[in-house]
Parts: sequence; C-alpha cells; structure tokens
Amino acid sequence: MSKAGAWRGTGEGVNLAGWSLRDKIGQMVMAGFDGKAPTDEIRALIRERKLGGVIYFRRNAGSVAEVARLSAALRELAAEATKAPLWIAVDQEGGMVARLDQGVTVMPGHMALGATRSAKWARETAYASGAQLMRLGVNLNFAPCLDVNNNPANPVIGVRSFGERPELAAELGIAAIRGYREAGVVACAKHFPGHGDTVADSHRELPTVPHDRKRLEEVELLPFRLAAAAGADAIMTAHVRFPALEPDGLPATLSPRLLRGLLRDEWGYDGVVFTDCLEMKAIAGTVGVARGAVMAVKAGADVVLVSHTPALQKAALDALYEAVEAGEIAEARIDESVRRIAGLKARQSAAVPVGPVPAARSDAGTGPDDFDFGGEAAALAREVCRRSVTLVRNERGALPLRRDVPTFVVWPEVRQGTEVDEALARELTLGRALAPYLSRVKEFRIGTVPGEDEVRETLAEIDRALEDIRERAAVRGEPGSDRTLLQVVVGTYNAAFAAGQTELVNHLLACEGVRVTAAALRNPYDFLAFPEVHAYAACYENTPCMMEALAEVLAGETEARGRLPVTLSERYPFGHGISGFRKERDGEET
Repeated sequence: MSKAGAWRGTGEGVNLAGWSLRDKIGQMVMAGFDGKAPTDEIRALIRERKLGGVIYFRRNAGSVAEVARLSAALRELAAEATKAPLWIAVDQEGGMVARLDQGVTVMPGHMALGATRSAKWARETAYASGAQLMRLGVNLNFAPCLDVNNNPANPVIGVRSFGERPELAAELGIAAIRGYREAGVVACAKHFPGHGDTVADSHRELPTVPHDRKRLEEVELLPFRLAAAAGADAIMTAHVRFPALEPDGLPATLSPRLLRGLLRDEWGYDGVVFTDCLEMKAIAGTVGVARGAVMAVKAGADVVLVSHTPALQKAALDALYEAVEAGEIAEARIDESVRRIAGLKARQSAAVPVGPVPAARSDAGTGPDDFDFGGEAAALAREVCRRSVTLVRNERGALPLRRDVPTFVVWPEVRQGTEVDEALARELTLGRALAPYLSRVKEFRIGTVPGEDEVRETLAEIDRALEDIRERAAVRGEPGSDRTLLQVVVGTYNAAFAAGQTELVNHLLACEGVRVTAAALRNPYDFLAFPEVHAYAACYENTPCMMEALAEVLAGETEARGRLPVTLSERYPFGHGISGFRKERDGEET
C-alpha cells in the first residue's frame, strides 16, 4: 500500500492472544503530562497501566531537540511495556493553534487556507507540517477541524474552521488528511458531528446545536460523512448535544445513537474514534471524567483523552477495567476497539517506519543537518499567507498606507492563553512588519481585552499626537480639516468578545483627519463591531509570517488575493474580496 492509501481497517487481523485486560484497556486511554521530560506519573501509566498514547501541549514544547528526545524516551518506555507502538499526539492545527512552534515552520491555519480556496495548499501544508512532526516523533495530529463555522458568536472554533460552506470544509479537510497521511502521520478529523454553530465553548460548558436532521445532514454532518467515505483514519468527537440526533440529551461523545448508530452503522465507518478531552467542563462538570470514559466506550469510542490530571487519568483507566470486570462492558467490546487501534498502529508503522531520533547539535536551536525545517516549508507558508490576506473594505483612500503620513499601530497582545487562544510570543508585531515600508511608525500595545484605563491611555496619546500634527500643519499654513493627518491601523483580536477594542476603533473613527484601518488578526467577524471603519482587512491569524504578508498588502507592495470564507454581511458575503488597488505615490492626496 502506498503512503497515500488509507491505513484504516476493522482490525480483524490483529491477534489479541496474550493480551491481558490491562494491556487492552491501556490502549484505549491517551494522557497528557507536564514538562519536557517524562514524569514519574506518565512513566507509571505506560509501564503499569500499559498506556497507549500521550498528547503534547505547549507545556511539553521545548526546542526541537528536546521534543525529539522526549518522544524517543516515551517510545522506549512503551516498547518495553506495551503490546503496540505508542501514539504521540498533538494539536498542530496551524495558525493560532500550534503547540509546537520553536524551530519549526508553523503552517497557516484552516481559515487562512479557506481564504485561498486551494485544496492543493491544504494538502501541501499538511504534508509539510506532518513531515516536521514525524521528525520530532509525533505520529498523530488532532487535525484537521471539519467544523463548519457559520455562527459569528462561536467562541471556540472560528478560524479553526475552513469556513462557512460545508463543501469547502470537506474539500480542504480531505486534502489535509491526505497530506498528513503522505507524511506518515495519522490525521484525526474533529469535532464530530460539528462544533461550528455553537455559542458556548465545550471547554467551559455543554453546548447545543438545535437544528433539525435535514439541516444537520446538509451542513454539520456533510464534511464528516465525506471524510469518512474518503478513508479518514481517525475522527474525534465533540462534547456537544444534538437533540435532533440524540433526543436523550447526551453529548455526541457519550451517545450510542451518534457514534455507533450514525457513524458506524449508517455510514459504515471503521476508523478509530477518539473523544475530545474528558476533562473539559462539558463532561467533567456533568457526568465526570471516570464515568464519562465508561459511557464513551459503551457509546462506541475507541480512545478516551484525559489530558491533564494524573489522578483522573488513573480513575478513567480503573473505571474502564472495573466496568469490564463487573460486566457493564463486554470484553468483546473492548477487543473491538483494541483491534482497530492496534491495526492502525501496525499499518502506520509498516508504511512509515519510525527510525532513530537524530541528535541535535544544540538544545537551543536546530542543527543545519539534523533539524532543517526551513527552506521549502517556510517558502510554502509565506506563499499561502500572501494568498490568504483578504481586503474587505477600503473607503476614503485609507489604503494603501501612505509613506508621508504618520502611522500609529495598535497591537493586541494575548497575555493569557487557553487551549484554543494561545499566548504565543510574537517577535514580529504588525508595527514592526510595517516599519520597512513607511517612514514614521509608532506602535501601541494593549491587551486583547483592554480595560478602560488602558483604552483611555492609548486614546489620550493618539489624541496628543494628532493635536501636535495639527499645530505643526497650522504653523506651515497647511490645510488640516480636509486632509489625512494621521493613519491608524488597529489590530483586532476577537473584538466581539472585547468591548475595549470596539471602543478604541469607534473613537478613532470620530477623529477628524484620521484614517482608520482595522486588521483582524484572528476572527474576521470583528468587522461587525465597527462596520463603518475606513478600511478592513482579515488575515485570520497573527503569526509572524502572516504579519509580513499583511504589511505588504497594507503598504501597497502587493495585492490582497484572499476571498472571505465566511459571510460578514449582505454587502460583504462569502467570496467577497478587494484586489488590484494601485500603490499611491508619496505625498499624493487620496
């Protein structure tokens, strides 16, 4: 079988003779841990509980050498203790959700790819990301997201989706799955049956998607159904209720009707089913982690994730073991999942053998021969970023930015991250990216949820600068009221959830002589908070690569070529995008 072919299968050829119940149960749990070296707790879970998989988060992400050594140490532990190879997983979606970013090229995220409309780039970026993961010993990626994001109020998916059209999500998602597989990585499509049209975050509560079966079939379910038919090796469940599909009120993760009835029986899916993390409040705050593990397996899940707490990881393992011993779960049901898991692991290992981890030349960086993740991968990321920047609005000659007019840039810093809103170090801010193209750039930094004092101080400084510009123009006898005295670029970050960002933009719009451009550094729906802004660009993420691409567009060095993958309003629908404005000459009034 070629690398491009599906690895999944029923696992009927896997011989479980000699496997103890502990061996089997261990394969059905994936756990996370703290630190850049194996902890005593994770060692014990692998050695004594026969743990089948681990998941990395940012807390595990050191240099590429450290990550590779960590993976090698974990694989060695598993080789001595377990009956099947260890899955080492990560959420490396790209863009704003990338657990590993030191010494690797982070690929553009899903919505940036959606703005390019290119299945080719979805496949190529997945391959490039997957190839890097394999070099670090990571053989399973919880990506792509096949959620159809058609709800501007969604607090958890947003730019993690390819867009609002199910056909686009399916096309690009299937292309990404193939790209990961070609690199040797198992791709796990998520979050089945769809987390895109929710107004709640399942990390914090239990959301509901209230639509009828017909609508669900046409929108939420379509990308997953097509991906399953195309040979997706793994699918992750959502902690979301779908009353039209599960009238008993169970979230999809715990629903036999959805996992066994719809996914297995109706669609004939025989790949591995993972749960999302059971420590999320949608499960932990309702049925609890241990009981949730038992209910998920009874519903049809193969692997349950318990990502953070050692005591809860042990509780989930114990609960599953005790449920079999008590007869609540038949051992044949356990065998069914273990055959799938072990079969996929075996087929993956046969297709892409895991070789020795190369020794890096330095803990602090990458050796030129050992971990060279630049070159083609970086060039690919730059090209996709350039193709994705979407210019939505350009009124009053706001763009391109003019070199002869002072430019203020407001940069929102993510100061406290969550699992889907990460506090990443951004060495290249938008102000720094614009500096090579403009003569006078000053940057202000605020929080993504700025307080009243922070907004007031920023506005006061901008007002003082504007007054100074007016006074100097008056001394020179220049007109002031009908010309651009100052251009301000406000980077916005989920502005719908941060009133201070909206206040800042709207105050600036009321200032005479100021041209205001808003640049959405994550959520394109920010536009809805200030629809009269003079210019608006969406770039879907604030990675350094994307900031370079955005700066080129704002300064008129290149055309914006992206198209909206979501609808902002009737005037700015799916597919809208402005391109082709020419760069104005320095000093020319616009």
